[in-house]
Amino acid sequence: MVTWCNVVVAAVSSSCPEEQMKVKKAVIWVDGASRDNPGPAAIGAVIRDEQGRVHARISQRIGTATNNQAEYRAVIAALEEAIKLGVTHIELKSDSELVVRQITGIYRVRKPELKPLYQQVKQLQSLLESFTITYIPRWQNAEADNLANAALDLAVD
Repeated sequence: MVTWCNVVVAAVSSSCPEEQMKVKKAVIWVDGASRDNPGPAAIGAVIRDEQGRVHARISQRIGTATNNQAEYRAVIAALEEAIKLGVTHIELKSDSELVVRQITGIYRVRKPELKPLYQQVKQLQSLLESFTITYIPRWQNAEADNLANAALDLAVD
């Protein structure tokens, strides 16, 4: 589920076109979570403008995935949402050292199941004027972590 303009995650989405038009730079926190590896997985993300206002929160189950797949899927969902909002400059923060180092080119992507996700991130990145991704410790990523875990905790129908 994606929510916009400070609407609570469990509420119905609300679009605010006047807000979307103004957001050109954003700071995004992302997290993926998997119970077992692979197992039930979910993603969480928070998109804020430079003043710290929340423009989107993502809290969504993604089916069965490894933790690294969930981390990549969180990056992809957040980039897609930010691009929809009109953002062209992104500073992304993740507590996945592997994903950050792969996206920055420090590590090669070796696992076949991660290669298409990596390519999707690179394609989305090419649509932006600027993009940086930074590793942060887990304790600095609490909001995105909480959103991912909240989606995992929801009972499946």
